[in-house]
Amino acid sequence: MAVVMAAPNAAVAADNLPPLQPVVADLTTGSKACAAGDDRPYVSSAPRVAAVLNDPVEDDGPAEGNFVTGEFEAWWTDGDGVEQRRSYHSRGLVDSGSAAAWQLPSDLPASTIISWRVRADDGEAVSPWSAADASGAACEFVIDDVSPEKPTVTSAEYPEDVFRSDGVGVYGTFHFDSPSDDVVDYTYYFVGGPYGTVKADGPDGSAEIRFMPTSTAPGRLEVSANDRSGRRSATTYYRFFVQAGRSPVGQWALADPAGSKSAAPTAGPAARAGTGVTFGGPAPSGTPLTSTATLDGTGHGFLTPAAQVVDTGKTFAVGGWVRPAALDHDMTLASQDAGSAPGFTLGARTGDGDPVWSFGIGGTRVSGGRPETGEWAYVLGLYDDETGLAHLYVNGQEAGTATESAPSTVTGDFQIGRARGKAGYRDRWQGEIGDVRTYDRVVVPDEAAELARRVPQERGHWSLETASDGLSPELHGGEPMQLAAGASVYNLPADACDPIADPECVPPAYPLVDSGHLDLDGAGGYAATDSPVVDTGDSFTIGAVVQFADQEPAHPMTVLSQGGEHGDAFKVRYVPSALRFELVMSHADAQGADETVVSIMALADDGGSGGHRIAVVHDAASDGVTLYVDGQPSDGVDFRSSWTSTGGLQVGRGHTADGWGEYLHGSVDEVQAFSGALGETAVHQLGHGAEPCLTC
Repeated sequence: MAVVMAAPNAAVAADNLPPLQPVVADLTTGSKACAAGDDRPYVSSAPRVAAVLNDPVEDDGPAEGNFVTGEFEAWWTDGDGVEQRRSYHSRGLVDSGSAAAWQLPSDLPASTIISWRVRADDGEAVSPWSAADASGAACEFVIDDVSPEKPTVTSAEYPEDVFRSDGVGVYGTFHFDSPSDDVVDYTYYFVGGPYGTVKADGPDGSAEIRFMPTSTAPGRLEVSANDRSGRRSATTYYRFFVQAGRSPVGQWALADPAGSKSAAPTAGPAARAGTGVTFGGPAPSGTPLTSTATLDGTGHGFLTPAAQVVDTGKTFAVGGWVRPAALDHDMTLASQDAGSAPGFTLGARTGDGDPVWSFGIGGTRVSGGRPETGEWAYVLGLYDDETGLAHLYVNGQEAGTATESAPSTVTGDFQIGRARGKAGYRDRWQGEIGDVRTYDRVVVPDEAAELARRVPQERGHWSLETASDGLSPELHGGEPMQLAAGASVYNLPADACDPIADPECVPPAYPLVDSGHLDLDGAGGYAATDSPVVDTGDSFTIGAVVQFADQEPAHPMTVLSQGGEHGDAFKVRYVPSALRFELVMSHADAQGADETVVSIMALADDGGSGGHRIAVVHDAASDGVTLYVDGQPSDGVDFRSSWTSTGGLQVGRGHTADGWGEYLHGSVDEVQAFSGALGETAVHQLGHGAEPCLTC
């Protein structure tokens, strides 16, 4: 019969089995694994050593309590060759399978090999001592109490404090080194990013990283050296200055005089033009371009400098403005010959579905964005040899990225408007092309956005302060607003009494903005221009201030519209039954055409705040429309069915199923119109009597 002896929280059998030898995988020196010899860890101070201790369950008979303590030993040889030894017995009992630990004393010597081991004690028996390997060696460590010295930083491309060097979009090598011989890695941080750690894998304990500046802002790099004990050096601060990115290696504005036989280069060789190229075509508004080249899509519609322009085996970029006249076949903006195939292609592809913009190089093709007939787009393809990535940008936004597989240098001729095929040239462009550029560096995202930038242009500003002979002038001498019967300009009467000075004065009606506004009677009154003010088939912005005469209007009323013979390309109206402003974008100039509707809730009564400020933004580049009411934007809505209206801008009426209708009863002021999509900051500046910031 087994004899059981009582112990706190435990029952220990008389035929007790000894604890198990601690397993090396369960031993730690600080945060590092147990090791000996050349693999022994280095630590920055006296570590906490720990082990998982296990006591077995009896093979038969009652189960043990399985509680143990840890017995630790540490030893080393001092400078006189005398062995020094410390020991520690952990306090209290721990469950079998739990860890016991010893924080070693702080007076342990540095730069000395210190060994340690542990065994488990269940009160009656002890386990064998732990071992770091099969030979029975104990765990070892060395305390390193000296931090590494500050690293040195050098760069051939971006030397320290040199004003200025290399440029945006060009990679440079930064070399890190330290006089200390125990450095294992370096921590670095470029102010503004990126940051990381790089191993000291050079033969002299050095390391290198590659970095590409993305702006001309002064650069600062912070670097620290880290040794094998985890100690970090003081920080080295390295300043460098970056110049603007290198100019294109090839550039053709394609704004040559009508009748030209070649395109004059801004950079690179002149490009011979086929007979299917006509200079003097339209240019995208809001850009420096004055004209473009129109290619007819035939075998004669191309331009070529008859020379290699880019090295497709290295980093390069190519881009340009395009406006497709058709999208029924693949079309090429630019390519470069590579025997009987192109080394790269940039353009529009139709495939089996909707057309897409596409950049192909080697065996990779990146596609994204949606070309539209008659719509301008800036398209740029980039291959980055450092990362192996091919990028496609459409209208300044990245539309796709893909990993390239080993492109090769090709020495064929650069082509505009066509691509090489086995049977000759194919995929010919039909439409306009302008400002084709090629680079031998990375075009960074900010540059891609700037290349695609179209600064909005003011198309009209009617302050509606005065009217003469039924006309209210445009502020800059443009086409005036014609006032129909029931429409008039209101100004504060010169003899209006002052309610502050005269308590019995009935306060006069004040103009919405500045000294006057347009009043409409709701029974046929409106104001309009003869000609379209904005191109509704392209990006545009239009805003106004409106105040309703009735707190609860009886029917929908249109504030602004512009359309064609049968319908409105856009219409902003107030729907009292829904307490909402609506932006209605029709898909065609036809009765009953499909419509896209965007709305924002608002009360007709603005609480005497001076009217509602409304604005419409159509961004053709992103295929989106937004309605703003009192500075609040609607959710962005996709809209890809714009069409160019032929009618004038209407203030106070819109098309209905029965013809003109939805006449506005109220006041309108500060009608402002722009080609291009204004940013949110500029939209908030509309309706206050001043010009908005068109570059914000």
